[in-house]
Amino acid sequence: MIEAIDPSMAPGLSEWQIQGIPDLPPVEAATPPVDAVPSSGEGFGQMLANEIGKLSELQTHAAEAGQALATGTATDPVSAVVAVEKAQLAMQFASAIRTRGAEALSEIFRTQV
Repeated sequence: MIEAIDPSMAPGLSEWQIQGIPDLPPVEAATPPVDAVPSSGEGFGQMLANEIGKLSELQTHAAEAGQALATGTATDPVSAVVAVEKAQLAMQFASAIRTRGAEALSEIFRTQV
């Protein structure tokens, strides 16, 4: 019978040494509490309207920056390109959320009770 190899018995092999685990803060202290309802009193519909307004502002700012870049009046072309890319990513994200929401609603309607 072959005996099991005990790595702690090997001389000079420091990679086998087990290091101590650092003290971690308790979970309650590490994560802030999450409220089900925002403290400002606004619901999901108001939050959604606010985010759509922010998306609209991003699109408007990107259009203005793109126009300034096209006419040559942009003082910083990098910031104009960043504004356009930021607006594009925000629109892609909003589109993905809309698609997922529509799929979820469709799945709910297909559910038989």
